[in-house]
Amino acid sequence: MAGRDSDSMLDPDGRLQELAGDCVHCGFCLPACPTYQLWGEEMDSPRGRIHLITQVLATGEGGAATAAHFDRCLGCMACMTACPSGVQYDKLIEAARTWGEGPDSGPASEAAAGAAGRTQPPAPLPPRSRRERAVRAAIFATFPYPSRLRAALAPLRAAQLTGLDRLAGRSKLIERLAPEAVAALTVAPRPTRRDGLGQHAARRGRLAVGLGRLAARPRQLPARVPAAAQRRAVVGMLTGCVQQVLFPEVNAATARVLSAEGCDVIVPPGQGCCGALSLHGGRHAEAAEFARGTIEAFERAGVDAVIVNAAGCGSAMKEYGYLLAEDPAWAERAAAFSGKVRDFSEFLADLGPTAPRAELPLTVAYHDACHLAHAQGVTAEPRALLRGIPALELAEIPDGGTCCGSAGIYNLVQPEAATELGARKASSVRSTGAQLLVSANPGCTLQIATALAASGEPMPVAHIAEVLDASIRARPPGELLG
Repeated sequence: MAGRDSDSMLDPDGRLQELAGDCVHCGFCLPACPTYQLWGEEMDSPRGRIHLITQVLATGEGGAATAAHFDRCLGCMACMTACPSGVQYDKLIEAARTWGEGPDSGPASEAAAGAAGRTQPPAPLPPRSRRERAVRAAIFATFPYPSRLRAALAPLRAAQLTGLDRLAGRSKLIERLAPEAVAALTVAPRPTRRDGLGQHAARRGRLAVGLGRLAARPRQLPARVPAAAQRRAVVGMLTGCVQQVLFPEVNAATARVLSAEGCDVIVPPGQGCCGALSLHGGRHAEAAEFARGTIEAFERAGVDAVIVNAAGCGSAMKEYGYLLAEDPAWAERAAAFSGKVRDFSEFLADLGPTAPRAELPLTVAYHDACHLAHAQGVTAEPRALLRGIPALELAEIPDGGTCCGSAGIYNLVQPEAATELGARKASSVRSTGAQLLVSANPGCTLQIATALAASGEPMPVAHIAEVLDASIRARPPGELLG
């Protein structure tokens, strides 16, 4: 009876139990799972974690080891691509992560829970340590807010320019006491020639080509970028949090390409964080609030489609209908909004290119961002767009479907695993002999560029929008190569 009561508290609709029951434990997910590849532990595989989820649902509680296995999951969803039974692992692991974040982060917000006539269940997993809570609180109080993120980058940049980052990286004591801080210093964008600081950094041997094109005063996109050709669509554009701070030129290139292809591009000034980091981190109530704000901002814009150039953001926004399904006031609006969300490559491939492309004689390796390839199923479209550029040669990355280790905040809170996965990805990228790595997610861009630089063989990295923009504007290849 206790198990049944616990199950009803954690899973009042039986939805999670039903989803977990779809797993037939066939094991097809095992070789696709990066953490299983790393450690060979059953409980660090999707199949093992689903077993742990069913145990928690049955008993209403789990131990510290269970929480650790959930935290070690990247959420890359490679298992979903490999699964022959169509198990919706994304929904299971996102629910499980709420159990470690406390009752305020449950699958529905307090308002939605109240509307459904029930109270939030107690957290079934032991609370995190005070230090872990502080680190996560700092992350989620910074990254979704561009002004705060920009301010937080200033001391990181100072540490890089003074060499303190290298000192911290060599200090075993600092790495043991503050591994997240060392990880942040490692992944943080470094000054480049485009910042006017490149010569200083290069003299010290620390220039990571293609990294950190950070603008001190980022140019704001206008609220409307008119179509440069005959208008074919009116689209809204998400500027993102990390994207607009670390890679503002990606947003500028995205708007130019869409305009060149006949789109009026609306950039709603009131848009904020889409909630992707919160959603994937188990903070569902927080994610729901961000989702409502995003929906409102784009509803006012009145667009045909909402274009997203960051894979993690697009994946989350396409799930708003599920996230807010239990909120009567928002369920219908959320589902309608999610139906309009399109990844940049997905939208352009469906629209069909009309803007002339100039030759771009480069060999590029395209990296499949997990939340684009596995979560959204968008793999053919970016490759088709790249192959449509004259003189460009596309090189496939061996084992390209394996996560690079970025995974939202994973490389900050699980730095050892992330570093090993990043090194593996860097090795695979180097083996292609490509001149340029192309990605569709800012986290992947930072993670892989950092790993390539750490290997001693840095490689420039660009977003697919930048490559298309260079071809459409007939820019020289050197602009993409640093």
